[in-house]
Amino acid sequence: MSVTLGKPARIRPRLPSSVGLDRLLLLLAVLLVWQALTWLAGPEVITSPVATVRKLASIMTASDFAGHAYETGRAFAAALIISLLGGLAAGLILGSRRLAGEVAEPLLVAFYSIPKVTLYPVILLLFGLGVSAKIAFGAIHGIIPVALFAMNAVRNIRSVHVRAARAMRLTPLQIATYVLVPAALPEIIAGFRIGFALTLLGTLIGEMFASQRGIGYMLVQAMETNDIGTIMALALLLGTIATAVSWALLRLDRSLNEQH
Repeated sequence: MSVTLGKPARIRPRLPSSVGLDRLLLLLAVLLVWQALTWLAGPEVITSPVATVRKLASIMTASDFAGHAYETGRAFAAALIISLLGGLAAGLILGSRRLAGEVAEPLLVAFYSIPKVTLYPVILLLFGLGVSAKIAFGAIHGIIPVALFAMNAVRNIRSVHVRAARAMRLTPLQIATYVLVPAALPEIIAGFRIGFALTLLGTLIGEMFASQRGIGYMLVQAMETNDIGTIMALALLLGTIATAVSWALLRLDRSLNEQH
C-alpha cells in the first residue's frame, strides 16, 4: 500500500499593507486609551492627545527651545558615542578572553543594578557642574548594557573562526574588525538599541539635577510648577524620538539576522 504525502503548507509572509494596518490600529488604540484616561482623570492630571500636540508645537516654536534642544543634543551625542564605542570595545575584549569575561560579568551586572542616582554626587565631584557631568551620567547608563550584549555575542561565535584568524596571523585589532564584529553584529545592534534608550534617560536625569539648560531642565521646571501640559508635551517628544530610533535599529537587527 502506498501512502501519498501531501506537500507541506507554505507559510505566507505577511504583506507590507497588513503590517502597516496593524501599526495604524495600534496607534489608534493608544490614542483612544490616552483620550479615555483624560476623560476619566481630567485634563489637570493628563492632557488629551490634541492638547498635548498643540502644547508641543508651541514649545518647539518658542525662542528658547532651540538652545535647550542643542544643550541636550550635544550632551546626549557625546554620551552615546562613549556608551556605544566604549561598551563595544569592552565587550569585544572581555568576550574574547574567557577568564576575564567570567570575572568581569558579575561585577558589571552588580554595578548596573545600583541606582545611578546615588552616584550623581560622585560624578559632580569628579566632573563638576556643566555638560561634562551630564555626559558622564548618560554614559554610565548605556555603556554596561552594550558591553554585556557585545561580550555574550562574542562568546557565541564559533571558535573555529577565531582559530582560523589566528592561524593567518591576524593582529588582535584585525580579528576584532574582520571576524568578531561581523559575526556578532546582530546582537551588537540589539545592545545598541538598549544603550541608546538608557543613555538618553541618563542624560535627561543628569539635566534634572544640576543644569540650567536642556530638556531635562525644562521637565524639572514644569514639575515644580505642576505644568502638566509641558510635561506631557516633552514626554511625547522624547518618546517619539526614542521610538523612531528603536524602530530603525530593530529593522536593521532583523535584516542582519535574516542575512546570518
